[in-house]
Amino acid sequence: MAHTDALSNSSSSSRLSHPSISSHLTFTALSAAALLLLYALLRVALLVYNRELIGATPAATFVEAFYNGLRFDLRLVVYACVPLLLSLLSVRAMAARGLQRIWLAGFASITLFLGITELDFYHEFHQRLNSLVFQYFQEDTQTVLSMLWNGFPVGRYLLAWVIATWLLAKLFKGLDLLSRPPVQATKSTSSRAPAWYWRGSVFVLCLLVAVIAARGHLRQGPPLRWGDAYTTDSMFANQLGLNGTLTLASAAMASFSSHRDNAWKSTMADEQALKAVRKLLLTPNDQLVDADTAAIRRDFTPPADGTLPIRNVVVILMESFAGHFVGALGSPSNITPNFDKLASEGLLFDRFFSNGTHTHQGMFATMACFPNLPSFEYLMRTPEGAHQFSGLPQLLSARDYDNLYVYNGNFQWDNQSGFFSNQGMTNFIGREDFVDPVFMDPTWGVSDQDMFDRGAAELAQNYGDKPFYALLQTLSNHTPYALPAKLPVEPVSGYGSWDEHLTAMRYADWALGQFFEKARKAPYFKDTLFVVVGDHGFGSDEQLTEMDLFRFNVPLLLIAPGIQEKFGSISHTVGTQIDIVPTIMGRLGGQVRHQCWGRDLLNLPAGDQGIGVIKPSGGDQTVAIVTPERILIQPKDFEPRLYSYQLGAHPQAERVPGDIDPELQQDLEAFLQTATKSLLDNTAGVTDGISGRAE
Repeated sequence: MAHTDALSNSSSSSRLSHPSISSHLTFTALSAAALLLLYALLRVALLVYNRELIGATPAATFVEAFYNGLRFDLRLVVYACVPLLLSLLSVRAMAARGLQRIWLAGFASITLFLGITELDFYHEFHQRLNSLVFQYFQEDTQTVLSMLWNGFPVGRYLLAWVIATWLLAKLFKGLDLLSRPPVQATKSTSSRAPAWYWRGSVFVLCLLVAVIAARGHLRQGPPLRWGDAYTTDSMFANQLGLNGTLTLASAAMASFSSHRDNAWKSTMADEQALKAVRKLLLTPNDQLVDADTAAIRRDFTPPADGTLPIRNVVVILMESFAGHFVGALGSPSNITPNFDKLASEGLLFDRFFSNGTHTHQGMFATMACFPNLPSFEYLMRTPEGAHQFSGLPQLLSARDYDNLYVYNGNFQWDNQSGFFSNQGMTNFIGREDFVDPVFMDPTWGVSDQDMFDRGAAELAQNYGDKPFYALLQTLSNHTPYALPAKLPVEPVSGYGSWDEHLTAMRYADWALGQFFEKARKAPYFKDTLFVVVGDHGFGSDEQLTEMDLFRFNVPLLLIAPGIQEKFGSISHTVGTQIDIVPTIMGRLGGQVRHQCWGRDLLNLPAGDQGIGVIKPSGGDQTVAIVTPERILIQPKDFEPRLYSYQLGAHPQAERVPGDIDPELQQDLEAFLQTATKSLLDNTAGVTDGISGRAE
């Protein structure tokens, strides 16, 4: 018996030393199938976890999404199997089955980890994994880790991942055993190594199959691209068809490349683009200056009858203040009763949009009036962010205004202190400046109640001798939504996974109301323009067009003496955050030189109902231009799509058949091309950034 076992072990050892080509291909094929199954299950998990987004979408749409996903998954599986295919060139490499199993288990484990993290990532951002991952970890690591630990079930996810990794290792070991041929009768037949020409021929054939699988199709033209997943009318289904590991890898190449491959590329002659932009942005109240070196630098002289009796400006940037849940914009949810009450006192814009989908984009668009551009979504942290723009700090500092910036958190986040100091702000009150706050969020900072109380006290006690402008920025309505234990508002219920977020929004609204109660009693109130605007919105169970307009639609509310008498209580003009600074300057009056990429929304030419250019954050290079009734969406490298849309109590969108409006498409491309050139040339400010001379 012992002699027989010894022979068997010897035969097995010899057989493993020289595995057959068929055994190796069987193991490779079984491993590839296992990986495909894993990625299909992750896609099912993403679908189930975000099932609130399914809505009325038919099942056939998601079948199509899974087919698209299979094509992307195949590409990833090809990458995983490359070492196994290369090992065909070496008998010794073919025999290293243990190393192959370790590689496959490790590859599967990493992609599984990404798939698990993507469950909440997609729920939060309605995007597959992208450059946001890298951008967050370029910030303060302790804050990011605290946000993740306190906002998501990290412990459970890690435990599930460890167990699943162990199971994957067992799976690949089982596939190894399954792929082995039956024990050969003699040692001589098992010790025969496959000839080099057979291995070479099989390798070439496998390489051809792998290339076709990685390309994703047999037709001529470029290989499979992310836009090839956009084959349905459902944004959720289209995104579901992508592979998060691949989107993250693409984002990494774009983020860490020394070249700006993802910057907006010129689509027309610079002179043609410049002419289109000037036609789009200049009004009869503008006089172009320095036309040879600056794109839209102009002297703006607002009509006297459009000014207001004000001297101070307070901008309130509300975190995640989505218009879809604002009562004054049609929501029946009673999430924002204080804002709704304030809206009855001022001028509300009901077709207003953020320029991006993250706070830092809202900050530089609102205060520096510069757009969110492809490749420059994180402008405040890039070298170009050190340029001088022509925003509120520059324009009002030139008029000898005092300034104040009050924020719940740390000003190092998003390089706020560096960016705004360079733009001209000097007085900052952040997390470290609050003593004995009502509530301290373990991740971000003090509560909105504390921030507004401090802002109200500072403005009442230390400002007013000279004109001033202030920026008050909220933060409580941000993951992980850490709020005081004893809430001054009723928690929101009945909205499923959105309950916690909407409760935080209701709390932020309450804190806003408390601020205005205090501000009304201060001497400065009667001659101050208050600008209340959301930094961006957030998703919901519905998704309005593939651009997901609910993540962009925010309210803009202007409160000032006499504003309703002159302009009414509601405006249907389309605008974005880059229009805020010109609109403020139009109310203050007096000639001002600026180069804002927006316009005074209350001094547009007759018949002009406004326009806006928007872009999501992260690696998504899709851009769009919005008019009062339509939105033209331009995905990178794909044909544009035109939709009609409606906001308010009954939001809806519908694809517009037929040809795309060529003028609208030209305006979008010209705007992005010219703004990008101005930024790169450092000529986007009030002065020439290269020479430093005033123009």
